[in-house]
Amino acid sequence: MVDSFTLLIAPWPAASAEPGGWQHTFRLVASDAPALAVTDAAASRGDGVFETFGVFNGHVQHVTSHLERFAESATALDLPMPNLAQFRAALAHAEGVLAGGAAAHTLRLVLSRGAHDGPTAWISVAPQPDFTADRRDGVSAVTLDRGYTLEACRSLPWLLLGAKTLSFAVNFAANREAVRRGASDAIFVTSDGYVLEAATATVIVRLGETYVTPVPDGSVLPGTTQRALFALFEAEGMRCELRSLTVDELRAADAAWLISSGRLMAPLRELDGVRVPVDAAATARFNAALQRPRD
Repeated sequence: MVDSFTLLIAPWPAASAEPGGWQHTFRLVASDAPALAVTDAAASRGDGVFETFGVFNGHVQHVTSHLERFAESATALDLPMPNLAQFRAALAHAEGVLAGGAAAHTLRLVLSRGAHDGPTAWISVAPQPDFTADRRDGVSAVTLDRGYTLEACRSLPWLLLGAKTLSFAVNFAANREAVRRGASDAIFVTSDGYVLEAATATVIVRLGETYVTPVPDGSVLPGTTQRALFALFEAEGMRCELRSLTVDELRAADAAWLISSGRLMAPLRELDGVRVPVDAAATARFNAALQRPRD
């Protein structure tokens, strides 16, 4: 089994229906081998989209949800529509390279506007960091103003707030600011008091018996792991809502989590210096469920 690698993909347009040629569009290279031109728009402008998949027990999780969001992000950036069947085949190829290993990995799928000869695409795979402490003990966060009202976030699609773009400089700057304030994560909020999302995660809160996450209406990125988690909740008869969530509700939550494909459910133990209740039992149970193979 190879732990870290890059799989270069020659993207075929969505209109193509020639699966026999796809086997010739993948090229496996070492993770530290030269693979991208410095003139590529991904490197020079951050002009592209990506998806990050969790890989548990050799299985790439939530492929359909990720590819649907991948296509939506590409549309938002006016990128060529990816051939999702080809990209699904590339993911299966990467999964085969991992050969069913038990270690958790992170897989990143990228589509860039490319350079002069059209779009470029690749998959990179590496072992996950150890998220045990985050899942068990929880994380601390601070709220940071995104600088827009909720309505502005919804009505200004060129801000690309609902797309997963490679332009993550603001997100990482927010997390660095969180560290300067003594926390580990940043949660973006609107200037009129609504919760958007964490810099690298979706926010879910429990209010009484109801689980709530901000509605993905252009102001936040639709959460693939959140979608899977709500399906698990609903299968157990729990009530779930996608709606506008106020900062006051977040602060008054009975429990809250930051959700992402790799870290999964990280309970929020502190917000803006104030302790938040942690439901350790529910977190452990659902994190175990999220690591079971599912498309």
